[in-house]
Amino acid sequence: MGLFTLPEARAELSRLRPAIAEIITLRADMVELSAALVPGGEPTGLGGLPERKGAEARLNELMAEIQETGAELKGVAPLLIDFPSDLDGVPVQLCWLEGDHDITWYHRADLGFAGRRPLIEADE
Repeated sequence: MGLFTLPEARAELSRLRPAIAEIITLRADMVELSAALVPGGEPTGLGGLPERKGAEARLNELMAEIQETGAELKGVAPLLIDFPSDLDGVPVQLCWLEGDHDITWYHRADLGFAGRRPLIEADE
């Protein structure tokens, strides 16, 4: 897969919003279902082991859908998606973290999340 420009990454993020929302719901359902399945766990109206296995399978499908775009799913709780890019000849990741409204951060590809910096766009 190639590199994303900032507009391409933003368009892909927008296209992925329904999958992202479903991942967030499934993630919470799986935690609740898992807690209910341990001995002495609180029963849940979500079901039992079959429903947990179904949620896990769907979650895996959605995570694969994100990866197939060329984006990199770096975390699930919270969701962290990186879009490989280039900034002035330097390999970077355009970085979206669950809760962010848009892609407004990046980090050098070799530094990871700890090197995250705000994007300064040409029109600012």
